[in-house]
Amino acid sequence: MAVPALALVALALTWGRSLSAVTGVLVALLLAGAVLAAVHHAEVIAHRVGEPFGSLVLAVAVTVIEVALIVSLMLSGGEKTASLARDTVFAAVMITCNGIVGLSLLAGTLRRRVAVFNAEGTGGALATVATLSTLSLVLPSFTTSARGPAFSPAQLGFAAVVSLAMYGLFVLTQTVRHRDYFLPVATPHTEAAGQGTGAEKHAPRPSGRTALTSLGLLLVALVSVVGLAKVESPIIELAVANAGMPQAVVGVVIALLVLLPETLAAVRAARRDQIQISLNLALGSAMASIGLTIPAIAVMSIWLEGPLVLGLGGTHMVLLALTVAVSTLTVVPGRATLLQSGVHLGLFAAFLFLAISP
Repeated sequence: MAVPALALVALALTWGRSLSAVTGVLVALLLAGAVLAAVHHAEVIAHRVGEPFGSLVLAVAVTVIEVALIVSLMLSGGEKTASLARDTVFAAVMITCNGIVGLSLLAGTLRRRVAVFNAEGTGGALATVATLSTLSLVLPSFTTSARGPAFSPAQLGFAAVVSLAMYGLFVLTQTVRHRDYFLPVATPHTEAAGQGTGAEKHAPRPSGRTALTSLGLLLVALVSVVGLAKVESPIIELAVANAGMPQAVVGVVIALLVLLPETLAAVRAARRDQIQISLNLALGSAMASIGLTIPAIAVMSIWLEGPLVLGLGGTHMVLLALTVAVSTLTVVPGRATLLQSGVHLGLFAAFLFLAISP
């Protein structure tokens, strides 16, 4: 409970100032603590409202952090951040669809040999992620209305509207029309543990007052994360430049930072044999990352000067296409083994390596 408040105080004391090495380390620790606190309080709210609303709360909370970080960095970074939104969104897709999914399947299959989930809901989520990724990150490399891998203003507006519409339709499907498609599949192990179809019955449901308190602390933590990341951004950019790495690595670092707590939550769910919750978190975060980031960037482009690069290069297109193909083969059977987890983690390792050494 104290971490969000401490992070907010640190933000007030460091805003607009150059940081020494020691201060930078302390701010980074508070930033990490604020991220963990944000997801912890999101989990409390999620436990109160139940599944699949819980996964939705976590995904949106994490995405709000990501969008705010991208916007704040692009507003202050000038032309060198023209591709930051693309790099961060693509990194989020690769981290969620390969990193989080791979680790979750690894945790589940090491424990029970076979990970079982609902193919109908997960397949719909994957189809939405694939469509949004292609529309927002691949098509700009082939359109001709604007120079370079970018959308014209009209095309960007269209992509923003479609992204929001698809994300809204998915949320409606997940929470109202086909909610049962996104609930964990009951297995003998979950039944024996008293978890039923995915409700976490092993822990008492938080009271309404506790949930409201967590909501307030979640908002404080989100503000702290955005502000402290803005304070830390010059250090991140300097470290990347000194290491001789491409500028795109900054986007990867942001995505890794923001999605780390989401990864921990997904792996914990997988260890409880609730693979569906892990997949809801992973694919929901990927979808929200695109569905909310692109509209935010479209609005922000009114004030941005210079180009807004969204189109992926050839290497990243190949990785995205391979991710979609592998994910489809993983999802369709509704069951996965250690092999599938290894394939996804291999793809994630390839993404990280090629980000550092393109």
